[in-house]
Amino acid sequence: MTYESVIILSPQLDEEALENAINRIQDVIKNGNGEVTKVDRWGKRRLAYEIKDLTEGYYLLVEMDAPSATAQELDRVLRISDDVIRHLIVRRNT
Repeated sequence: MTYESVIILSPQLDEEALENAINRIQDVIKNGNGEVTKVDRWGKRRLAYEIKDLTEGYYLLVEMDAPSATAQELDRVLRISDDVIRHLIVRRNT
């Protein structure tokens, strides 16, 4: 199945921590027999409303072909990660 995920990471991450967070997301997908088809870095953007005293975040769009169990595992990992402010995973109809 094809999934699309928008992830908002903390703007306080330095470049190395940002790369590590993105690599960790890709590793979760690859370890779950999934394939990352696209990673689009939107960069720092202003949030629509304040979250955890933050007014901006680093936006990331990830598209993947993966089984539903992998999407559930990615959701679990993103939920417990301190670097992630918000995330949303949706299944795309193709």
